Amino acid sequence: MARTAEGTPGAPHILIVGGGYVGMYTALRLQKKLKRELKRGEVKVTIVDPNSYMTYQPFLPEAAAGNISPRHVVVPLRRVLPRCTVRKARVTELNHDEGWAIVQPLAGPPERINYDYLVMAAGAVPRILPIPGLAEEGFSLKTVGEAIHLRNHVLEQLEVAESTDEVEIRRKALTFVFVGGGFAGVEAIAEVEDMVRDATRYMRKITPQDLRFVLVEASDRILPEVGPDMGKWTAEQLRGRGIDVKLKTFLQSAVGGEIELSDGSRFPSGTLVWNAGVKPSPVVRHTDLPLDERGRIKGTEYLTIEGMVRAFTAGDNAAIPDLTQEGMFCPPNAQHALRQSKVLAANIVRSLRGKSLKPYVHGNLGAVAGLGLHKGVANPLGFKLKGWPAWFFHRTYHGLMVPTFNRKIRVLADWTLALFLKRETVSLATVEQPRADFELAALDDAKPKQKAS
Repeated sequence: MARTAEGTPGAPHILIVGGGYVGMYTALRLQKKLKRELKRGEVKVTIVDPNSYMTYQPFLPEAAAGNISPRHVVVPLRRVLPRCTVRKARVTELNHDEGWAIVQPLAGPPERINYDYLVMAAGAVPRILPIPGLAEEGFSLKTVGEAIHLRNHVLEQLEVAESTDEVEIRRKALTFVFVGGGFAGVEAIAEVEDMVRDATRYMRKITPQDLRFVLVEASDRILPEVGPDMGKWTAEQLRGRGIDVKLKTFLQSAVGGEIELSDGSRFPSGTLVWNAGVKPSPVVRHTDLPLDERGRIKGTEYLTIEGMVRAFTAGDNAAIPDLTQEGMFCPPNAQHALRQSKVLAANIVRSLRGKSLKPYVHGNLGAVAGLGLHKGVANPLGFKLKGWPAWFFHRTYHGLMVPTFNRKIRVLADWTLALFLKRETVSLATVEQPRADFELAALDDAKPKQKAS
């Protein structure tokens, strides 16, 4: 049986499902705008998320490449939200008509949380297609854990190739396939290729010419957010670095690490990174909230949930009308999520105080993408930047946008040290099996000892 976690009697309880961009920034704004009410216990804000931190996802490719420490791309929720209650748990069921949610904590039975206002900001998860072998062989780059795994895995593949003369083993280990030509896929392959090229300097048996990087994209261009011309330029730059950019191509199979593409090519690969789109978090299907044909929560221009009272939504799990483009919805990116959270928090405060809500209107400010050290592409406010200027703009923009002064300083310190010190290219793959040596030692001690003759 679920037990009830009650708020202060008579005090409005705001439940925020998800501690990502929208969840954290909404809570930050509420904490600021409702400072007195929260201090007096007149309002309560609870955030429920499987993680107790927010991940600044634009830095994940740089974390995977070793340019930024993984700990510096996450923001501890409890540290920045001292007046809110942070629950590290999963929402398994939600009924807004009755005002309750069932959450599953790390330990113990599920609990029932009653609330008055809802913010549904559960985000998105990778959209995995039913491709043979994909679920077994692939992984994505949406979490800090995946960034750490990708870095260790790729560097471990170099160690595999360095340790053997077997041609087939080396060919598979040194072939890296990335599926998806959007921001996540392009930045990931560009940053990782840059890191691997650096790592080969310290290898005796591996040269840059031995490496094979393949970018697979189903459409006829990459990085559509920066426009066709800049996307074409980016593809040419990647090809100039030896990356095989395959457009209008689909992954058909990855069984046993054997990659099969729709263009007829077939080859072994020890690394398959999937960044071909996202879908709303599965939790939205376990609610009574209205969903569209793509599984997104139906939102309004006021960031409220269609047909619901005192219910708000934004970000990747929501379909929010884009008032700057008739018939379109806001794209699921960090730029919109950040700005939506400000309007969302303001509308909650206005609702609490009986005022009319304001619509969310935001024009596109452009896009920036890092393509490795000193390389990038950007189109801020329509201006086209390439190479080093784009890379500098990319770092400047995200350095300013990463939440909290603490994280800004830590990221800046990482970048500054990288100007004077060489990049670390050591695989720490053993951290993913921390008990392996312990278990081996225990197994050895359990064996009967031979008596000395």
